[in-house]
Order: sequence, then C-alpha cells, then structure tokens
Amino acid sequence: MAGTGLTIVRRVRSMLGPDAVVDTDASGMPRVAPRAEEGVALVLQAAAAEGWRVRIEGRGSWVPADAPADLALTTRALARVTRLDAADLVATVEAGVAWGDLQRALADQGVWVAADPPGEGRSVGSVVATGTAGPLRSGFGAVREHVLGATLVTGEGRIVRAGGRVVKNVAGYDLTKLATGSFGSFGVVTSVNLRLRAVPRADLTLLGEGERDALLDAARAMLEAGITPASLEVLSPLAAGRDSWTLAVRCVGSAPAVEADAQAAGGASQIPLAPLEAVEAGRFWRRALAGATASPVTLRMGALATAMDDALDLVLHHLDEHWIMAGVGAGGLRWSGDAPADRIRLLRHAAAPREMPLTLERAPWALRAQVGYFGAYREGVGQLVGALKDAFDPAGVLVVPIADER
Repeated sequence: MAGTGLTIVRRVRSMLGPDAVVDTDASGMPRVAPRAEEGVALVLQAAAAEGWRVRIEGRGSWVPADAPADLALTTRALARVTRLDAADLVATVEAGVAWGDLQRALADQGVWVAADPPGEGRSVGSVVATGTAGPLRSGFGAVREHVLGATLVTGEGRIVRAGGRVVKNVAGYDLTKLATGSFGSFGVVTSVNLRLRAVPRADLTLLGEGERDALLDAARAMLEAGITPASLEVLSPLAAGRDSWTLAVRCVGSAPAVEADAQAAGGASQIPLAPLEAVEAGRFWRRALAGATASPVTLRMGALATAMDDALDLVLHHLDEHWIMAGVGAGGLRWSGDAPADRIRLLRHAAAPREMPLTLERAPWALRAQVGYFGAYREGVGQLVGALKDAFDPAGVLVVPIADER
C-alpha cells in the first residue's frame, strides 16, 4: 500500500541521506532528486516494494510535471558531463544536464550534437526519453541516431547499461533504441553516450514564401535532385512569423559545400529563395522552435515526403493551421495548439490506415491520461509494447500513459 507523503519523505531520506535532495512540489507531493543512479535504483526498488506510484520529471519544461503519483522522481541532480572526448567524438552525459548548457560546453571544444529539439531549458534525459528531434533531423537523423548507449533504471530498480557495442536484453531488443522515445515507459534514463560531430564552418538558411502546396513541391524537387539539406521545413505563417507559408532550407558544412548546396537548392526550387544573415537565421529558428511550447498541446505525426500534403490536410481538417512545422526531408510534421481528446483520437485513427503514426508529445495530464502518448498501433504492436512494459516495470510503478486504451 502507498504511504502518506510524510512517511515517504522520511523513508527516502533515511535511504539516501545526503545523496539526494528531498523536498515537496507545489502540491505537497514528495519529490526526490538523487545525485547518483544508485539512488534512483534504491527509490524505485522501495516504490516497487511499497506500492508507491512514481512520476518521472526532468526539468519540467517540456512534459508538464502534473501526473498524479505518490512520489516525484526528478533527474535534476544528475547534472554532470562525465566524459567528453572531442577527438573520439563521444560524450557521456547525465540525464539532468540542460541541453543548451551541453551544447555550449561542447562548442568550446569545437564539437556539437547535431540535433535541435524544441523546448527551452530541457534536460538531455527529456530529449532522449521523448525522442523529440527538431528540423536538423532532415540532415542528421532522429534522436536515436545520436545516442550510442544509455543507462536505464527500470521500474523495479534494476540498473541496465547498453553502449559501446549493441547490447540487447533477454528478449533480443536494442535497449538504447527501446529507451529513446519511450517517454519513460520502461524506466528512468540516467545517462547517455552521445555521438558528436565537428562544428560546421558554414551555416546558411534560405527562405521562400508562397502557397503551401507549391512550397511542398519545391522541397520535394530538392530531394529528388539529390540535395539533402540539414533542415528542410515548410512552416505555417504562425510558426514562421510571417504572413504566408514559408519554406526554410538550412545548409551546414564546409563553406564550399554549403555554397554548392545553396546554389543547387535554388536551382531545383521553383520558389525564389533568399538567404538570411547569420543573426537573423538564428533568431528565425529559435522563434520557430519556441512555438512548440507556446500552446498547451504538441503532437508529431510521421509522413513520407510524398504524402506530406495528405498529412497536412488531415491535421487541418481535424485540428487547425495554428502552428505547424512540416519536415519534408525528415518524414514528419509537428503541430502545436489546443485540442480536445476526441479530435486527437479522430486524427490518430484517420492517420493510422495511411501509415502515419501520431505521438502526443506534450499536453496537460488530463489529456495525456485520455489519449496516451501512442495509439492506433499496427496489429500485434500494442500487445508487444504492453509485454515490454510488464517486463521492465512489473509492479506498475511508473506513471506513464503509454497508450490510448480506447
């Protein structure tokens, strides 16, 4: 049986002593911030034994920290870069390190993680657990492409490490890929090994404006011509901060390569493209990504470049044209706004037959609890996910609305 908040606080303090910060959140819920993964394991072992329900928190800037539970477990105190080897292009980072702080520390060494997830102030663990890639996914891949290994503490308090070479659990699954994008369904990510790249010497953004479908055609023409920009996005007026739909093309690399890519992109596109000054380009991308958290709900939907028109039509039919970034080169779009559960369900079930999976990335608890992060699985996938959840969290300790149960 779950204990009272005071009982839980006393128990956790007695277990961890100075190896954790123990306090309460705004609602009075006990909250613990272990300073080591062993502390995370002890807390989850106790939770499994005592019947406590545990809410996982990062820095509270992406998924709201509002799920009902007996105890909140935050990774904020796991905030060290434990290894940075710029020559070998790898870094080992604890989950509570702020993404922006990490990128600044890496830049001092001439390297970076080639990913630009939306959301200010996010932790590394949040980015990995939710798998929220930004526009750079077009040229550099999804979040899982940057994660070489990870340490996960399961719902029953087992510390499981995967990294260096492919490490699989007993069921034969690549644990690193399983944990990335799982929203903490299988455990708490405590540290990750990240793939680094040299900071590009040149970085150029080109913009074009026009009708939505014409911009999609221009983006597809670039891909068909063999051009692979770092980012290739079609943005709604609100997302772009402009009066019309906008095509944004970002090229990074050596100066000659960027110049060649920019010329090729302009030649393939039927839409005039204008370059932005570096400061203006940085401001453009920051503003666009900030829109992902300006409204209470954010979702992402997978769609091939050839089907992006259909995906956008579905979103506009079931939701609206509020804030949209369509990654034509990345194979997916992100929408942010406000919507009730029934509309998101209708969109999810309309998209599923078209092989367009919909993930609810962030929303208030009331909505997350109703529709889950995932849903409308292919046949057999839902049962597989449930079996994996039972294997990693048999006592149901972790409060994660993994799927729509309806």
